Amino acid sequence: MIESMNSLLAGETLLASGGVETVKNAINWVCQPHWFFVLSCGVTGVFLGGYRALTRPAVALFALIAFTIAYGLSAMDADFLSIIIKPDNVPITLMIYLFGFFIWLGFRQAAVNDENTEQGRPLIEAGSDDKVLVWPDLVYIELIAMVLCTVFIIVWAVVLRAPLEQPADPSLAPNPAKAPWYFLGLQELLVYFDPWIAGVLLPGLIVVGLIAVPYLDKNPRGNGYYTFKERKFAISMFMIGFVILWLVLIVFGTFLRGPNWNFFGPYEYWDVHRPAALLNINLSEIFWVQWLNQGIPTEGRWGLPHFVYRELPGIVVLLGYFFVLPVMLRVTVFKRMGDQIGLIRYSLLIMLFLWMALIPIKMVLRWGWNFKYIVGITEWFLNF
Repeated sequence: MIESMNSLLAGETLLASGGVETVKNAINWVCQPHWFFVLSCGVTGVFLGGYRALTRPAVALFALIAFTIAYGLSAMDADFLSIIIKPDNVPITLMIYLFGFFIWLGFRQAAVNDENTEQGRPLIEAGSDDKVLVWPDLVYIELIAMVLCTVFIIVWAVVLRAPLEQPADPSLAPNPAKAPWYFLGLQELLVYFDPWIAGVLLPGLIVVGLIAVPYLDKNPRGNGYYTFKERKFAISMFMIGFVILWLVLIVFGTFLRGPNWNFFGPYEYWDVHRPAALLNINLSEIFWVQWLNQGIPTEGRWGLPHFVYRELPGIVVLLGYFFVLPVMLRVTVFKRMGDQIGLIRYSLLIMLFLWMALIPIKMVLRWGWNFKYIVGITEWFLNF
């Protein structure tokens, strides 16, 4: 009898262990970059479409509890725990919770205001007097906030030791060598773009674009109060740029990028010896070698240098993307919006939109086909 009980318990333990491993493997599979990115876009779209129902306090509380339980259970995995307890990565956990709270708070007030507007009730902000005296009201609040922030930072510094390492040694580099967590998005962009684009151009466009989007949408309604209904395009574009193209990239760099900058699932062991076999391919190679079945041109034609003639397919694609596509969108998808905001605003908005869309396009091409450059003129250090 005792032997039967022990066998039964052993079988149940093995079954439970197998079930846990199945769940971990499924999550690791979903966290492959292309699926994770698609899932992030889908979740963001569902949230924007159902923000009124999904921001209700009961739903938000349930989501918070479910996420906390799942995060806590994930911390029981040794590989996942080794990632989140690194001093550099602790702020990421805090960022996830704070980001979720403030997004919920803003959209919850927008949902209430949109419902009040439809039913003829006053807005949350109606009748409120936002004017306060700098002294003593504002200065006191800032002083208290500064003291509390200082105490928090001191406690943080005592509890979490700064991850200071030995002096830099050019013969010994850490693997993976990661930037601070707030720059991990930029480091991830370096995988898909040249440094001058990933480190200078795109960050500048992201920051300027997120600032400019509310002003490019000149809808007079929705100013001075929380709303989503009146500024759907501007807020959606902001959310995609901030959440999908910035925070998701930070999560990539923190949880999913391991040794040799390979992708690993959150419950996978970071194996330094995992091979990273990538055969980079440019658009010129696809066009001349795979499609036309001939060698890459080594001589120029039509008065063009050979490297310009070689990259002519990519140049045509870029010209079409940045100059022809905006005109096509203006007379089709964005016709109504273009009529409302005018030519100058539309031109600025569509350029920001196309640059923003270029990031996921290049990421998908990189993940699926190891695609590197649309235009690769290494002779001029001009790679795009």
